[in-house]
Amino acid sequence: MHYYVSFYWDAFKLAVQSIFAHKLRAFLTLIGIIIGVASVVLVGASISGLNTYVVTTVSKVLGVNHFMMARIAVNGRLSQEQWERMDRRNKRLYWDDYEYLARNCASCSEVGAQANTQQNLNYKGQELFGTRVQGVTANMVEIENKDIAEGRFISQNEVEHSALVTVIGNDIREKFFQGVDPLGQELKVGGIPLKIVGVEAKRGSMFGDSQDNHLYLPLTSFGHIWGRRQSLQIHGKAGNREQFMRAIEDARLAMRNRHKLVGEDEDDFGLVNTDELNKQVDQFTGTIAMVVTPITLLSLVVGGIVVMNIMLVSVTERTFEIGLRKALGARAKQILLQFLIESSLLSAIGGLFGLLLAASLSWVITQTTPLPMTITIGYILLALLVSGGIGIIAGIYPAWKAARLDPIVALTKS
Repeated sequence: MHYYVSFYWDAFKLAVQSIFAHKLRAFLTLIGIIIGVASVVLVGASISGLNTYVVTTVSKVLGVNHFMMARIAVNGRLSQEQWERMDRRNKRLYWDDYEYLARNCASCSEVGAQANTQQNLNYKGQELFGTRVQGVTANMVEIENKDIAEGRFISQNEVEHSALVTVIGNDIREKFFQGVDPLGQELKVGGIPLKIVGVEAKRGSMFGDSQDNHLYLPLTSFGHIWGRRQSLQIHGKAGNREQFMRAIEDARLAMRNRHKLVGEDEDDFGLVNTDELNKQVDQFTGTIAMVVTPITLLSLVVGGIVVMNIMLVSVTERTFEIGLRKALGARAKQILLQFLIESSLLSAIGGLFGLLLAASLSWVITQTTPLPMTITIGYILLALLVSGGIGIIAGIYPAWKAARLDPIVALTKS
């Protein structure tokens, strides 16, 4: 046992001495492994970060344990034929549908409604384009977990009395009320002056599209301005995670009863929930990983080829040393293991530096962009196992060549 420990320790020391004897060559050899490992880990961090970014943004916009019904609402992509069939079949949802669902969804902790339009806003000579105007029930603040930074959200009393009040998004606050308290100010929307009672906290952007260029007003006030026959989105929320799917099924069954659908009749409304959206994101990022990760692993293969080339050079340079060791009794197996340890050590060092490079770049990207780079243990292990495996594979041929050297021939080449 002691013999084997001593042998491996001596082989390790010889490998380290060989690497430090040719520092520049070793560094140039490691560049391929470093770049390969850093690429794999960074790709993994980007994919994981993209997943986190999208899911977090969706949760900020839609809340948790939340589902939505609308005339057309889908999870994922539809073919043109599916879209046209849904467009012909599905019915608009109105206030009566919302009230029916609120009465009959026993598993729902909240049921709310929302109508949408888009307007350009003007205030004291300044203009903001494409603002999303959302008529809402008072409980949408709980359903979508809205964060109000200043003031308050719309109250139930204001919905019941069609009050002319509004809660604005951060883009409107920064555009029209920079350095000024917006609460109590009047902003004209659709030609009607609305009193600002609250400002929603900044939500940021999603793929470059601002999530803060919007405002809320009571759904009843929205109806007076743009008409009560607007198609609504009906939103529901479960009290906890365990009741979420049950709440969705209760809501779906209630709406089917409301629309007198029986048996195999297709739903004539769309239904979207945050769980399904998150699954779509997982599938999307999973597909990216399947395509991109093997491509980045090719850079490790290139690094392995460089390691093999350097090890072949090392064998050629150390022919006399190999011959002398064999003449003194070293066995072919010992020579083989010595060079395998050296190539593996090179790859391991390259893998470590690659991880440090990936961690540094991830930190810089996280600090300078909205994308949170998340280095996962899975990609770390993948990169290290592949780089270590490539180091062993790349060293097999040079080590085998060194082990087969005839000591007499090797000593004559001094």
